[in-house]
Amino acid sequence: MHKLRPLLKRLFTPITIMLVPHSNSTSLNFKMPSALFGLLLVFVCVGIVYTVSITIHVLDYYVMKKQYTYMNSQLQSMQTTIRSLKASEVEFKNLFSLGSKKKVLDAVKQENSDGSIDVEELKRQINESMKSVSEIKSYLAKEQNTYRATPQGWPVDGKLSSGFGMRIHPKFGGRKFHSGVDISAPNGAPVHATADGIISLAGWSAGSGKIVVVEHGHGYTSVYAHNSRIDVKAGQTVKRGQIISTTGATGNATGPHVHYEVWKDGIYVNPSQFLGDRLYKNSEIQEAS
Repeated sequence: MHKLRPLLKRLFTPITIMLVPHSNSTSLNFKMPSALFGLLLVFVCVGIVYTVSITIHVLDYYVMKKQYTYMNSQLQSMQTTIRSLKASEVEFKNLFSLGSKKKVLDAVKQENSDGSIDVEELKRQINESMKSVSEIKSYLAKEQNTYRATPQGWPVDGKLSSGFGMRIHPKFGGRKFHSGVDISAPNGAPVHATADGIISLAGWSAGSGKIVVVEHGHGYTSVYAHNSRIDVKAGQTVKRGQIISTTGATGNATGPHVHYEVWKDGIYVNPSQFLGDRLYKNSEIQEAS
């Protein structure tokens, strides 16, 4: 008890706080116990720490709010993009029938193919394409230049190896109708579109390998089969002379060539009448490129 008395005496020893104004006014004096002054200092420090903490939290809140606004705008943009991608995915799934076991190009005959295109089946597939890929229908709805829409010239620089009409099938034998012409050329030679148009089909078929179909307007359609590589996609517009693929021997083929067909109002016609000059004029190829 005797030891606590000095400590208690110190705690309750009064201290004087003097406030001296700049003017000539009388200064103010405050007396308070040392313990009370210490408690006031503690409260002041706690208040300062609390105020600083609140300020930091408020600043963090505004930073996070700004980040949230930015991320929300990015999320909305991504959702819009995803919706567009899903819509495109649906269109192309309809176009290529990815949900079924059959390929969209089952329109071409399979292992016993005579090298001709099944026009009725392929027309059905193209009609489905036109319904699902809006660009194709929109392109054909426009009034196209008749000259630019009419197939003209050779699709590839090569040699005519099989004509239009009845022939002996080079791989399976027997006389069968050939609905196009075969033009042999070195593997990988560029294949050109023979008229302005829009790609309605571009993909693989067991019978005709990699195939490209171009809609030109004015009732004209051209078909290019057995390619080694396809350089275009469905819905893409092309110009006469533009490279759309390269020659190959995919599908039922005995060597690198292009099976080339021309349709008029959905009926295949002899492509020889459209071949004309060996190749396009340089100006047309430059325009297409």
